Amino acid sequence: MTPATPPRLLISCGEPSGDLYGAELLRHLRQDPPGLAAFGVGGDRLVDQGVSLTAHVRDLAVVGILEVIRHIPTIRRSFGRVVAEIDRQRPDAAVLVDYPDFNLRLAKELRQRGVPVIYYVSPQVWAWKRGRVRTIRDTVSRMVVIFPFEKALYEAAGVPVTYVGHPLVDLVHPAPDRRAFLSGLRLDPARPVVAVLPGSRTTEVANNLPPLIEAAGIVLQRRPEAQFVLAAAPLLDAAALQSRCGGVPIRVVANETHAVVGAADLALVASGTATVETALLGTPMVVVYRVSPITYALGRRFVSVAHFAMVNLIAEREVVPELIQSDFTPSRVAEEALSLLTDRARAKRMREDLADVRGRLGEPGASARAAAVVRELLAPRPAA
Repeated sequence: MTPATPPRLLISCGEPSGDLYGAELLRHLRQDPPGLAAFGVGGDRLVDQGVSLTAHVRDLAVVGILEVIRHIPTIRRSFGRVVAEIDRQRPDAAVLVDYPDFNLRLAKELRQRGVPVIYYVSPQVWAWKRGRVRTIRDTVSRMVVIFPFEKALYEAAGVPVTYVGHPLVDLVHPAPDRRAFLSGLRLDPARPVVAVLPGSRTTEVANNLPPLIEAAGIVLQRRPEAQFVLAAAPLLDAAALQSRCGGVPIRVVANETHAVVGAADLALVASGTATVETALLGTPMVVVYRVSPITYALGRRFVSVAHFAMVNLIAEREVVPELIQSDFTPSRVAEEALSLLTDRARAKRMREDLADVRGRLGEPGASARAAAVVRELLAPRPAA
């Protein structure tokens, strides 16, 4: 009997969060079948899982219409290299993680080549560009979704779908000893700590960090005992971030986001995955976000949800304040921050609301459940 050749998987994610989710899925998937080979698009976490990268997230993770336009040549070259590698390696299945503008085009190429496509972490079709559901129906073999409300949407559209829960439930943990962690940063555990998370991409930081720094300065005028800690995302230069803080006393810490947020009394968080991480840690937060005026003007008309912050979308009501675009001013951020630092009852209510959000994110084991779905479509090939 001829032994089977180990299966080959394409995996594609264009953002740091997708790199994290994809790496966790692959870690579980490698337990069975043995010898799995993987290649594609991702970041350092996927590299650690043995993935051979054709393109890196640092070249693809951009936000905003103008920013994407400037990066079109780089993105097109990366896309062409991935398609060429698909033709060379002929994967048995593909896992596409979020990043829809790139990955839905890739799904069409894979479909034409007869490669089963598992789409893990749905594009936000419930918020905007709902027409993408048709593309997904025509190109994707199985949607694997992480929010419970997404399952009904795809079932109604006739798309095969499995809800697995949110992978961050297993991955987000505070430092085991808050006092020891803060003392190690030469911070006083008895004084209030404010975490600052300006985003994971350089374009996000350029838009979000300056008003956050100014807001920190305002807070310190009223609450000089407050301590600000900026949690630098993996693709960001911590030293460069520190220099941008100028004379405002903000400590920049790299590769310790969960420990920083878990130790904080309050977090100022750019809208995105970080808001879910902050909710899982139970830290009261103010959600902020700003893009270029042109990007906002062109994109806002297509958004069909009542809230921007993922935490509020999951809760189906406003449980955390969100200051978006023109509402995102240093004075407004400082006002909300001072309120949450001073009003203990408000902070307590928010923690209770965040506990409800955590309960809506599903049981532990999402990555293992997602890997089981992929395994169904990833049968070993007969040896040539």
